[in-house]
Amino acid sequence: MSGRAFHDPLPSVRARGTVGTASLSMSHAASQGQEQERAATGASDVRLTLPARPENVAVVRHVLGAFAEALQLPDPVIEDMRLAVTEACTNVVRHAYADGEPGPVEILIRPEGSTLQVIVTDQGRGLRPSEDTTGPGLGLPLIAALAHSLEIEQAPPSGSRLRMSFLCGSGEEAA
Repeated sequence: MSGRAFHDPLPSVRARGTVGTASLSMSHAASQGQEQERAATGASDVRLTLPARPENVAVVRHVLGAFAEALQLPDPVIEDMRLAVTEACTNVVRHAYADGEPGPVEILIRPEGSTLQVIVTDQGRGLRPSEDTTGPGLGLPLIAALAHSLEIEQAPPSGSRLRMSFLCGSGEEAA
């Protein structure tokens, strides 16, 4: 089972005369310990790569919501996760790439024990103050408030990576 992967391009996404392709892949864990745990629960990783365009943020929300519902996560967890990931993807769309053709945004959804990890990665300019605002935005504080944990890092060779984790339970175990 190690290294087994499913990769199937999704239909093209059309918007205002431009075409972008999406790819969706599902794979099982690579390490033996994770593989045994996921084999017992049937869990898989989901990786979604799309052009960083506004219309694709809705695609990400739907895929994330469907995956979370398939895992039977509580509705409040699903809604917090969808809002946080929507904000992260919107940040990529608005700030990661210079004017012109957008680059990719990649979303990795990974069940890990009692948490669901969601990683949003871009290959853009990295995190820096935006020229179109007078101060820091509300996006990152909102994501931090919604997620159980948030890590922000530079993605080599360029870009940003936001690692969010969400507790799969109702949240009582976090108290």
